[in-house]
Formats: sequence, structure tokens, C-alpha cells
Amino acid sequence: MPRFTIIVLDSFGVGAMPDAERFKDAGADTLAHVRQAAGSLNIPNMIDLGLYNIDGLDLSGVASPSGCYGKCAERSDAKDTTSGHFEIAGIIVDKPYKVFEKFPPRIMEELERRIGLKTIGNYPASGTEIIQELGDEHVVTGRPIVYLSADSVMQIAMHEDVIPLERQYEICRIARALMQGDDTVGRVICRPFVGGNGHYARTENRRDFAVDPPRDTVLNLLKDNGRDVIAIGKIEDIFNRSGITKIEHTKNNAQGIEAVINFLDDDFDGLLFANLVDFDMLYGHRNDAKGYAKALEYFDGLLPNILERLSGGDILVITADHGCDPTHPGTDHTREYVPLLVSGPELRKGVNLGVRETFADIGATVADYFGYGDNGKLDGKSFLSEVTP
Repeated sequence: MPRFTIIVLDSFGVGAMPDAERFKDAGADTLAHVRQAAGSLNIPNMIDLGLYNIDGLDLSGVASPSGCYGKCAERSDAKDTTSGHFEIAGIIVDKPYKVFEKFPPRIMEELERRIGLKTIGNYPASGTEIIQELGDEHVVTGRPIVYLSADSVMQIAMHEDVIPLERQYEICRIARALMQGDDTVGRVICRPFVGGNGHYARTENRRDFAVDPPRDTVLNLLKDNGRDVIAIGKIEDIFNRSGITKIEHTKNNAQGIEAVINFLDDDFDGLLFANLVDFDMLYGHRNDAKGYAKALEYFDGLLPNILERLSGGDILVITADHGCDPTHPGTDHTREYVPLLVSGPELRKGVNLGVRETFADIGATVADYFGYGDNGKLDGKSFLSEVTP
């Protein structure tokens, strides 16, 4: 049965896009700066696939890459998770989701009325810092902490012993229903935490409440045609379960990689779509370049276990949804190209796929692979003919 696997290394950018200055991201380069900050980066398997051969990278690639390689530009006018994943799945978001510097009183007052609680915060902040700043007040008052970033999000942090998880998720669903229309944000993110006395830590019980895709993605196309669409990690949240047939909601990279391996050990007929969140959540946003490097090395060390499970006409794509350069000023995503590494037992080797105009080329290739390439519903241009003999 035909199997196509996409692994998103969340935030693994490979250099600033030409318009990065407009996003205040000129000079951002997640790969180069992580490598520089760590002193060395031991990722031989991705290098062997062609990572360092990608056009525009000032790195020494291998003479004969075992995979096909390139990089993708983002056509959506954004650098957020939602737009990035929608574009990977074949649709360009024409109108960016709204980014707030502060939520106005009309939103906050209505949110408080709907949830029956006053809130605190309502300013841009690092998620790990704001819980230290406001955690004690939250524990005493029970008021959820609302905060923002440079992305299109509303984030709500709550202590697990103060507000039970299911109630936290309910509050965020209410916020999601509120942030619609002209106030639509890409995601409302629930940020549970624990601890006390000014020392708090986020847990892995995060949930993302996203908008529905603006139109059908390649996930819907496959599901509607009876194919499997398996979502690993936060993929189910990002797509609001649209076009998904099976869910494995892993909470970290280790669980996500294990799930990919387990599914590849079984037969399925369709798409396996995984997001590995730790690169972004634990290291990019926290300005931890050395931790980012170790996470890349961990993934690379297990990559052979994934590659050896590909058989027949299977195709694997390794990519990202945006950048998050941990050395760049601030803690937000960065406007970068993302890598495109393609491998499969029956594919050509060493093909330079160049600079793709949009992430949507990946979704278009998935559709083409399953015989739906002329459906007219997706953006992007398939590269399937370039990588197949």
C-alpha cells in the first residue's frame, strides 16, 4: 500500500527569507546559529540526505547525497504554526490571522463574562517568564493568565492544581469561540503549569485550539477518497481534526518519533503526518541553542530507524513550518526558509529540488503521489516527477 510520511521538525529554519526584515527577522538562521552556538552539530544522517547541500547554505555538503534536497519559501504572509502547516498541506493562507499587541477591553471583558472569571496579564511575554511573574497572583486569585506573542495567538496559562485540566481546556474552547470574525487568531493555546512560591514550570499538557482550515487541504482530499490520514503530535489540534482518520497525540519528540516508527511497522494506506514540537517549544522559544542542537542530534540518531522502515514506493519528507532562531533577539518565531529532505527506496538520489516557491509544493506532491494531482483544489507544484525515476 502507498505510504507518504511528513515529519515536521517544528521551527527548524534554514535561513532568513528575502522579506524577513519586514518581520524584524533579518539575519535569522536557525540551523546556522544553532550549529555555531553549540560548537558542533553531529547530524550525519540528515547531512547524508542532503541537508548541507541545500542552495544558499554556507556549509559543506556531501558529494553524493542519498536523498533529494531543497528548501521551501512560505507564501503565506506569516510565520506562525497554523499558516505554516496549512501551507504544507497544500493551501496558502491569503489573509493572515490577526496579531494583537494587547487584547482590547471589549475582548477581555467578554472573555471574562463567558468564563465567569477575571483574568490577569494581557501583555506580550515569554511563556516561561510570565508564569514566574504572575504565578503567585494566579494561585491566590484563581485568575487565568492571558498573554500574547508576535504570532497570531491568545495564550492562557493556568496552574493544574488551581484550575483542573478539563476546565482549562473548556476555558480555552470558550476563548476560541470568541476569537473569530475580524478578531480571528490562528490559535488559542492552553499552557498548564505546576509549582509554587515563585517557582513554576509548564507541563506537557498543552493543547492548541486552532481555526478550521479555510478550505480543504490534502488531508481532506485523502480522507474523502478513503485513505488513512494519521496525525501525530499536535497535528490534530492544528487542523482541528479536519481530514484526519487516526490520532496519536504525543507530547514530546521522543514520543513522536516512537509513534512514527510504530506506524511504519504497520500497514497503512495514506499519509502519516507528524509534528515534533520540542525544537520550538523547549529550545527555540527559550533561546536555548545548545538544547536545540542536542534535540537535532537526538532526532538524527533515530532517523536510520525510520529510513529502514521505508519500503517499496514509500516516501519520507522532512521539513519545518517556520523558523525560531534561539539566538535571535526576542523569543518569537522567525521568518525563514524551511528544509526539504525527501527519501524513499525507489526514489532518485542527489536531486537538487532548489528553492521551492511555497511550502504547498509538499501538499501538491502528496496529492500527486496518490493520483489526485489534477484535482485543482490545492496550491503548489508537485515535485514528484523530479524525484521519481
